[in-house]
Amino acid sequence: MKISEFTFDLPQELIAQTPAERRGEDRLLVIDRETGAYSDMIMHDFPSLVESGSIVVVNDTRVRKARVFGISETGGKVEFLFTGALGPDRWQAMVSKSKKQRPGKGYEFFTPDGQLYCKAIIDTDVDDHDSGSSLKVIRFDRPVDEDFFQKCGHVPLPPYIKREDDFNDEKRYQTIFANECGSMASPTAGLHFTTEMVGKLAEKDVEVLHITLHVGMGTFLPVRTENLEDHVMHTESYHVSEEVAEKINRAKKEGRKIVAIGTTSVRTLESAVNRETGLLEAKNSSTNLFITPGFQFAIVDQMLTNFHTPESTLLVLVSAFAGREHILNAYKHAVEQKYHFFSYGDATFLR
Repeated sequence: MKISEFTFDLPQELIAQTPAERRGEDRLLVIDRETGAYSDMIMHDFPSLVESGSIVVVNDTRVRKARVFGISETGGKVEFLFTGALGPDRWQAMVSKSKKQRPGKGYEFFTPDGQLYCKAIIDTDVDDHDSGSSLKVIRFDRPVDEDFFQKCGHVPLPPYIKREDDFNDEKRYQTIFANECGSMASPTAGLHFTTEMVGKLAEKDVEVLHITLHVGMGTFLPVRTENLEDHVMHTESYHVSEEVAEKINRAKKEGRKIVAIGTTSVRTLESAVNRETGLLEAKNSSTNLFITPGFQFAIVDQMLTNFHTPESTLLVLVSAFAGREHILNAYKHAVEQKYHFFSYGDATFLR
C-alpha cells in the first residue's frame, strides 16, 4: 500500500494548541470497527462504554523536560532536545543550527534564576559526526540526571503546537498515570483520564494495568517513503511486568476484552506477544513494530486513541485496526464537526 492512501484534508485551526479546560471534557468519537458506524460522545462517557470485567492498559511513561537551551561559547542561544543517555555525562541530542555545532564547541546551561548549572561540549571522541545532522553526542563537565532537566529543561511540546510551553503544560502534558521518566512525548490518549474515571471503571470490575513504552524522537518524523513496506520505524524501549502479562493472558483465556489506551500501549502489547503461543510475555525490550493493514492483532480488542496526522504511521495503525475506509469516513465527520486533533485534541474509541 502507499502512504498517500492515508490522507485527509485537515484545516489548521482544528489542530489543538491547548488542552481542554479540565481533563475528561474532550469530545469522544466512538467508532464501530466492524461496521464503521460512529457516534458523538464526551470523554467522561468512556467508562460506560467499557464492558464489565475488561482490562484497560495504560502507558505509565513520564515525559522528560528534554528541551534545554544552552549558550554557546560565541554567545548564541542553541536548542538541545536530549533523546537518551549514553553514559552519566554523555547524552545524545538533536541540536538546532546543527551545521554550526561542531565537535569541541562549548556550551553553558543555566537555571531560570540565572545560575550556571553545568557546561558541555560536542563530543570530540565520536568519529561519525555529520555537520549536516542535527543529532549530536554531548559531553557534560559532570554527570547529569533528572535534576538537570527539571531545573533547566522545558516540556518538549510537539512541533504542530505553535507556542512556547508554559507552567500549565508541566502538568497537563503528563497523564495521571505518569511514573517512569524517559519519554520525549506524552502518550496522549492517557491525557483524557481523571481519577474519577478510573474510579468508575473500578466500579465495573475493570482493572487498569500499567505497561511502559518510552516515546522516542521518531514519533514526530514523517513517513518519507511512498510504499509502506519501505518505511523503517524508529525503535522504542518498553517494559511489560510478569503480573501484567499473567493478568492479560488470564483475561484473554476467559474471553474478557483488552482495551489499549493509546497506540503506544497497542505497539507494546503486540510486540511482547509470542506469536506461536498467543501469550503475552513479560519483557524488558525494544520494538520497531510497524502495524499496517493486514496485521493480525493478538492481544488488543479495543483501542482509545487521539486523532492522528495525515499520512502518519499512527493513522496507518488505526486503519489496520478498524479499516482504512471506516477511519477516513469517521475522520471526515470529525473535521465537519470541528473536533480538535492531535496531542491536546479529542479522542476516538475503536471498538
